Amino acid sequence: MSSPRTTVTALAGAILLAGVASGCGIHQAPQAQGASSDQPTTSSRGGGAPTATGPASPAAAPVSLRANVDDGASKVAVDTRVSVRASDGKLSKVKLSYEGVDAKGRPTSGTVGGTLAEDGTRWKADDRLEPSATYTLTMTGANDAGSAREKSTFTTQQLTLDQQTFPSIYPLKGSKVGVGMPVVLRFDVPVQDRAAFQKNLHVTSAPAQPGTWSWLSDSEVHYRPKNYWKPGTTVAVDADVNGVAAGSGIYGQTSVKTSFTVGRSMITKVDLTTDVAKVYEGGELARTIMVSGGKPGWQTRSGTKLIMAKEYDKVMTNEMIGAEEDYRLTAKYALRITNSGEFLHSAPWNAANLGVRNASHGCVGMSVADSGWLYERALVGDPVVTTGTSKKIEQGNGYSDWDISYAAYAKRSAL
Repeated sequence: MSSPRTTVTALAGAILLAGVASGCGIHQAPQAQGASSDQPTTSSRGGGAPTATGPASPAAAPVSLRANVDDGASKVAVDTRVSVRASDGKLSKVKLSYEGVDAKGRPTSGTVGGTLAEDGTRWKADDRLEPSATYTLTMTGANDAGSAREKSTFTTQQLTLDQQTFPSIYPLKGSKVGVGMPVVLRFDVPVQDRAAFQKNLHVTSAPAQPGTWSWLSDSEVHYRPKNYWKPGTTVAVDADVNGVAAGSGIYGQTSVKTSFTVGRSMITKVDLTTDVAKVYEGGELARTIMVSGGKPGWQTRSGTKLIMAKEYDKVMTNEMIGAEEDYRLTAKYALRITNSGEFLHSAPWNAANLGVRNASHGCVGMSVADSGWLYERALVGDPVVTTGTSKKIEQGNGYSDWDISYAAYAKRSAL
């Protein structure tokens, strides 16, 4: 009877011999428990093909959001347009809001809209910044790795009223005007960088007609078409000057818009050699009016003027124009055509001179009946073409935009 030790040894030897004798078996060195092999492993069932287990793919980078104004920035110039860019992803939402005080110290707040690029990677604010304000910018973006949200704040420069120029625009929104009416834009603080402002002045008309801006001074710029507006034209004006640098530390205080419609064509031609005025509607003679213009020393200005305003029961005195004669007269119907005080108006006190001689202090007088007829039909912007005197209308004295050629008018453009 063999001992237990002898039996175990014999068994181990038999197993070893069996492994060597097997012609189709594969000998593998045993591995320690928990260790891995660099060789592909084979399934212990079914003899399947080897399965590779390569290194893991790197995780996708998160979306990166960046603005052109740093978080915590101060005294940011108001002519800045905030923009945001997304890298390794796309923007899903951008919000830009502000709180502050206006030039008069009153609380103000608002939200600035913006435009997102078609590819979703860029956003730009539609407007520039307000002075003396704290802005909050919230940016949200996303990619395959998930979404990201960032928030920043900054403050803008402080500006006094003297450092801001306020625009006023005419004609007023919804107006119906004559075929000669220019767009009139005035500034309460002079604009030295005219080109910067003019780049942000936009006029569109339907039907489209060529035209140009023309600066009368640093405080006033007009726009007119090359030829009279076509009757029925609609015009839209956008003076996008809020925050635009005007030079010497001055900035636009706000932006203004207007839109108006051009009415029928009515042109009054005044001949002061014959003291007769003829009114043409749509190119056809509508009325012939006997008139009296300015007497020697008070000549009426020749040139193309426009009706500027309609006034009823207009009181006229010698003090208004510096005349030595003492008078106080009331014109029932009056149409202003210059800043200096020329009108087309009813003048019953001058009835004997109508159609005969020039006897006024510069205005063009007519009967109450004729002035009433003209008053009822007139629109601001209707041309009044005066001939027959040696005194010429000055540029800027009323709406004298049509008294010079289009080429000369365009030379006053800043662009």
